[in-house]
Amino acid sequence: MNQFTISGSPHVHGSESTKKIMISVIIALLPAFLAAIYFFGWNAIRVTVLSVAVCVLAEWLIQKFLIKGPVTISDGSAVVTGMLLAFNVPSNLPWWMVVVGALVAIGIGKMSFGGLGKNPFNPALVGRVFMLVSFPTAMTTWPTTHPLFGTAVTDAITGPTPLSVLKESVKGGMSIDQILASPDMPRFVDQILGNRGGAFGEMCVIALLLGGLFLIIRKVIDWQTPVVILATVFVFTGICHLVNPEMYVNPIFHLVSGGLILGAFFMATDMATSPMTITGKIIFAVGIGVITVVIRLWGAYPEGVSFAILIMNAFTPLINKGFKPKRFGVVKQ
Repeated sequence: MNQFTISGSPHVHGSESTKKIMISVIIALLPAFLAAIYFFGWNAIRVTVLSVAVCVLAEWLIQKFLIKGPVTISDGSAVVTGMLLAFNVPSNLPWWMVVVGALVAIGIGKMSFGGLGKNPFNPALVGRVFMLVSFPTAMTTWPTTHPLFGTAVTDAITGPTPLSVLKESVKGGMSIDQILASPDMPRFVDQILGNRGGAFGEMCVIALLLGGLFLIIRKVIDWQTPVVILATVFVFTGICHLVNPEMYVNPIFHLVSGGLILGAFFMATDMATSPMTITGKIIFAVGIGVITVVIRLWGAYPEGVSFAILIMNAFTPLINKGFKPKRFGVVKQ
């Protein structure tokens, strides 16, 4: 009698591994990290190293003493979570807040669900949103960029982000032309280079695009998710701008402002928390783009990318159920 070995999926194996994928993501984040060091100096290194170290240590402690299972910190996923969490906070954030955010990201966002691949929400964003709710003042106090200057300068001088300037100025009755001409609003070239206020890892658009392109070329991520997110934001804000250009800024501004590029390429594409099929990814991405714009234009916060991704993470199981890949051997009726 023939005997068959039954095992869980996947049944098709390739040369990629979790460790190789995480190393690729780390490499893709390096250009933005180097740009952050240029603009924020020591503080960018301090926050990133601390966040990564706490994430790795927290995962090791939980697996070693609570779960008492295999220790998987060598796969690099905790390092990626630590880097993404750091990239989403101000460079002058107190050390203990970084520690709290990292513990929440790993302990609640990842390990409480069973570890890598089982978490429904992006761990770094769980930590970031927890800090935003718990420490709103510190998380929205942005140091101004000072290329090649040190910690003392970035600690002493703070300024608003372009999105917060836009939201507050619109509420104050200023027209879009007046807002764009304001001395508080950075020039377009400063926006894409990273010489503006905001979380230090989301600043340099060019560096983030280079990293995202690297991930697409390496086939670590599919191009559909980031491209559809950006396209949705562009179309939605473009329509609003055409309807009322005095109240709504041009769509290019929204593409290069805030954490849209970082979120679209590095967090919305998280394999564990995004849909499996191409159709599902497109629906997922459209949802992120629409929610981001709704929060930016009419919500209480000037930025909505983190909230949008987490909300759509919650819909991922439903999307996967509704848009399953066709099973091998099934003939379409």
